[in-house]
Amino acid sequence: MSKTFGKFSAAVIVYLAFAVYLYQPYFKTFNKLQYLIIANVCLASLGCFVLSRRWVPSLPGSLLAGAIYGFGPFLLGLTGYHPTAGFLAAMMPWLFLPAAFGPKGRWQWLRIPLSTLPFWAILLFFSASSHYRLFAVPVQTRLHLADLMGMMVPLVAADQEITLVGFYHVPIAALVMGFAMAFVARRFSVLTIFCLGVILASSPPVLGVSPIIWLSFSVLCCSIIIGAGLQGFCSAGIADGKWILISIAFMAGLAIMTLLQATKYFQIFIGLGDKYANLFLTDAKMYLAGTVALAVIFFIARAKLRVYWMRWAVLGSAAAIDIFLGARFIVDKIFRP
Repeated sequence: MSKTFGKFSAAVIVYLAFAVYLYQPYFKTFNKLQYLIIANVCLASLGCFVLSRRWVPSLPGSLLAGAIYGFGPFLLGLTGYHPTAGFLAAMMPWLFLPAAFGPKGRWQWLRIPLSTLPFWAILLFFSASSHYRLFAVPVQTRLHLADLMGMMVPLVAADQEITLVGFYHVPIAALVMGFAMAFVARRFSVLTIFCLGVILASSPPVLGVSPIIWLSFSVLCCSIIIGAGLQGFCSAGIADGKWILISIAFMAGLAIMTLLQATKYFQIFIGLGDKYANLFLTDAKMYLAGTVALAVIFFIARAKLRVYWMRWAVLGSAAAIDIFLGARFIVDKIFRP
């Protein structure tokens, strides 16, 4: 019990310190309600951290999963609407806890009705918001194809004020690995919630709910899957080398794609400014960093070396730096005058 409490306390300190670092430059312009944003990102991260423990036993994997959800483009992007919108998304992992850690054995069937708690919470929130004329998120805001395209270049998407739906660069490799692991392990409940979130987020408004808020289900599932994927990389043996190579090829392809886009924008805007060229170039650098980190993991696995601490040091550092830089850019973009 004390060990569990220690891990939870460590997560609280990490997330709170990062939240204060991100928003401290803008405290002087915050009104009282905007301080809720600090609580939102911390609650979202902690909730995902606790929920991920159901599938991600390692502390680094759970810490990164929580940071990816709470400090990811989606939840940070919601602060551009209204602080209460972020609070609703922050509550999602906590509302899934009863189903994830709930009854077992003969009472396991109760997990099905318990898993509907987040759905009822969203409906209740928007019903109450409509009653009090508090429109936290525009009702017509939903997921479009352009938003999905921006998923691969989060910095460019943030600068163009596209609805932020994706993740940062290095975690995308873990997302690929995590989805493969989820299919092999037949974690259909998690995959079903992911698909349902995407479908509802892409559909017209249902019962007055802004479709984009349903995407919190999918982003939460993906954050946990990324945590599991990171652990999969750090626990991989020589037999798993093909999956690491597939992830390396995928990341290298994204790096090349964004590098070509950087070259294109540089040619177009030469003499007029190359802001987008620099953003695409930064995206490409982060994909390259992820590619190099995965290559190190591959050769460690190939050499049949366990050294889990070294794997986490390499891959975890790359993911943490990616989150750190990406979150800083998005927050500055939203709050800088």
